[in-house]
Amino acid sequence: MNINSTVLSGYQALNDVSYLLQGTQKALLVTDKNIEAIPAVQTLIRQLRGQITTLHLVNSVPPEPSQHDVAAIVAALPTRDIDMVIGVGGGSVLDVAKLLSVLCVAGAPTLEALLAGEKPQTRTASLLIPTTAGTGSEATPNAILAIPEKETKVGIISPVMLPDYVALAPELTTSMPAHIASSTGIDALCHLIECFTATVANPVSDNYALIGMKKLFASLETAVAEPGNLQARLDMLWASYYGGAAIAHAGTHLVHAMSYPLGGKYHIPHGVANAILLAPCMRFVRPAAVAKFAQAYDLLPDADASLDDEAKSHALVAWFAALVKRLRLPASLDELGIGPDHLPYLVEAALEVQRLMKNVPAPVSADDVRDVYLTLFPTLNQ
Repeated sequence: MNINSTVLSGYQALNDVSYLLQGTQKALLVTDKNIEAIPAVQTLIRQLRGQITTLHLVNSVPPEPSQHDVAAIVAALPTRDIDMVIGVGGGSVLDVAKLLSVLCVAGAPTLEALLAGEKPQTRTASLLIPTTAGTGSEATPNAILAIPEKETKVGIISPVMLPDYVALAPELTTSMPAHIASSTGIDALCHLIECFTATVANPVSDNYALIGMKKLFASLETAVAEPGNLQARLDMLWASYYGGAAIAHAGTHLVHAMSYPLGGKYHIPHGVANAILLAPCMRFVRPAAVAKFAQAYDLLPDADASLDDEAKSHALVAWFAALVKRLRLPASLDELGIGPDHLPYLVEAALEVQRLMKNVPAPVSADDVRDVYLTLFPTLNQ
């Protein structure tokens, strides 16, 4: 899969967006009310209104959008005759923007058809501007929607949805609360380490994953602790982008498969669900990916080069667990009020995510999934 997006990056990179939008007459700006209120986004909106003849604003994207939310947004559009879709926000906003870039084309498949597996053939032009450093949605062919009736999430996937343009502007991420910077950062880490160890990993995805992990390991905690540190924030945006590019060329596996039910049924934020599952899932995967875990461990700023690969692989899992703790993210489902009586549902729902389960580098049984979930209930293990 080729990623042909033009990427602008750096402080005040948005000043160059006007060059990309030359000739655009009618645009759709997709965001949410919280993002819209960011001063740098307000400045961008004024800039766009001064350049684009007709700018329609959609600011109603919810945090974990369902197919009903997207259908409501489409129904409320004043027109689908547009030249450009501009998405400004976190992963949910960017996913919806990608879908709208397809749905606004005359003769495009309906949302129902896309959910049923029909592939789009074209889209209108698009520019994606992330305001969190986590999903890497601006570099993936995926749009993830909640399906409330099934209490899970599904992915609409097509390389057609990859954008024409991406802008990585660190000043848009400085207002993220620490817990959002932490959880979205862990989401990026999951993308990187899962794609790196997936059965479908390849030299291209490995290259993206290694570059992304090196940036993330060096900058995540600084970005959380120092929200005004523009270099750390930019490095995290690139780590997130590389995670998305790794997904585009490989795919995630166990963490994401097991986190989908937590988001779909219990509405746990995606990054938080991934944080809870990161160390337990990687502990299960480790024996099947010792050499790659050792490679990843060597990227840590304080890596001990004297360890052998086996020891490095164990040390990496321990570092993941310690990182989640240092970031003050939940490490168990007990903390979120979800009891072990929910285990049968969680196991069944996770195993249904075969699109990702097939990427796990080791055979996974229902008992294996249950055992990993069990570690998330420490009160049972006392």
